[in-house]
Amino acid sequence: MAIPSRNTQSPQRTLEQKRGAAAWGNVKWVRDNGKAYSNEYGQYARSAPADIQTNGLGQSLAFWRAKGSKDGRPKDNGENAHWKLQEHVSEWVLDRLGVSHAGGLLGWIMDENTSTDDYRRVTAEAIAFLIWLKRFAEAELGGD
Repeated sequence: MAIPSRNTQSPQRTLEQKRGAAAWGNVKWVRDNGKAYSNEYGQYARSAPADIQTNGLGQSLAFWRAKGSKDGRPKDNGENAHWKLQEHVSEWVLDRLGVSHAGGLLGWIMDENTSTDDYRRVTAEAIAFLIWLKRFAEAELGGD
């Protein structure tokens, strides 16, 4: 017997549900593929929202990118925790903006002469996504 739905909302997913689904997909991918850096990824994901609030979005993305690359190229073909974290944040936020950029979110911020208001909105979106990522990383990935 089917339970009648009391949901008066549209079947369309809310933005929070979309954020959660994307974050879950990212954490699940790291976990299910047995990535050697899963513990490290979990640690960075847990500190990422605070890192952005303390240092700023652009500076945090630049730090993750620098730590995940060597000589201007991704270390281990991008298979490291820093690179994946900045990649996952970039993919989500750029998708929300409806744009693509070869340099990821950091490149978009640097190239598009982002206004202060746009930068704040993009930062808020990145933090909202990272809160989901942090929670799933706490639940699914090892580390302290």
